[in-house]
Amino acid sequence: MLTKQVVILTGERITDVGPEAQVKIPAGAQVIDLSQATVLPGLIDAHTHMFNNRGPKGTTDASTLIAVQNAQADLRAGFTTARDMSSHGNGYGDVAIRDAINQGRIDGPRYQVSGRGIAWGAAPPNPAAPGNPLASNVIRSAEEGRAAVREHVEHGVDWIKLFPTGAYSFDAAGQAHYVLTYPMPVLQALIDETHRLGKKAACHVLGGEGQKNAIVAGCDTIEHAYGLDQEQANMMVAKGLFYDPTLQRYIEPYMDDNDAKSTGGKYRMIPIFEKAVAMAANTKGMKIMVGSGADGSTYAHGTQALDFEMLVKHGGLTPVRALQGGTVINAEALGWQDQIGSIDKGKYADLVAVSGDPLSDITELQRVKFVMKGGKVVRNDLK
Repeated sequence: MLTKQVVILTGERITDVGPEAQVKIPAGAQVIDLSQATVLPGLIDAHTHMFNNRGPKGTTDASTLIAVQNAQADLRAGFTTARDMSSHGNGYGDVAIRDAINQGRIDGPRYQVSGRGIAWGAAPPNPAAPGNPLASNVIRSAEEGRAAVREHVEHGVDWIKLFPTGAYSFDAAGQAHYVLTYPMPVLQALIDETHRLGKKAACHVLGGEGQKNAIVAGCDTIEHAYGLDQEQANMMVAKGLFYDPTLQRYIEPYMDDNDAKSTGGKYRMIPIFEKAVAMAANTKGMKIMVGSGADGSTYAHGTQALDFEMLVKHGGLTPVRALQGGTVINAEALGWQDQIGSIDKGKYADLVAVSGDPLSDITELQRVKFVMKGGKVVRNDLK
């Protein structure tokens, strides 16, 4: 942790940074004194859902208003960048929110989006019960998959969200099993087409064959992965893939409630998941991201810094490793490592400040006192 530092900003960018004895403050400059706080790069949430889950009576208009509120809450909580991992039945509404933020019409984090997501339809379509056209794009072949990727890219998404596994269950012996969705040739076609078009793929996986397929096929970020094993972790490192556990989202009490109902209380997924994350943390070269998975469940938008704490307390990461995950590693995964993720000359002036030392107490990140995005002060409780 450095002390007595000065950061010089010009417009949206950092133009100089270094010890106060070496960096001269220009005459007439506006000075923001954060000397009694710990200043950090803006935080990055790499797995969020701004639109939450719509209830049966929800409308797209109402969900859009919720998304705007969530984006603002995330920014005020210190998350100056976010990646949305599907619009939850709201079509390409996340693209519209992103563009509105970029145009300065609404406040929110820097924002990468994935639109509807592409799901596997094992059964033929039923004309009598058509699906929601705003929900996931359902495919049944590699050709349909490639077309779905092209459609998403044409609508302006930054990422392609894929679902190589379905739900999990336990057998009588307590062994976890995971539903396989896309056949491997289809998954490979989806990822190849994504990369051909200059985009990245994120794969929602829980374990088993579908999870291994996602890694073999080169999915850029592996999301959740309750059943990650050492062989798969080693393969991820070799391929340069990123792991986004979203630990906060999936060690909620309802997970135990669901397992208790389905197994009579015999078996639980949470310990399996925690063990997988700890194993990943001990795998040399593994790039572990920070993603809250926030989608209107127990933890509301604006509170997702809890994921840092969960990764430390339940996932075996050090505070330094967790903080790196939510800054420089996430920036690299998003392809924005030259723009955000650290306090360096030339990067965007995205800064947050807390009163204490997050390396001693990671929960300090849940009490952000100052937020700046692109040189603009969003919040300052230290005045």
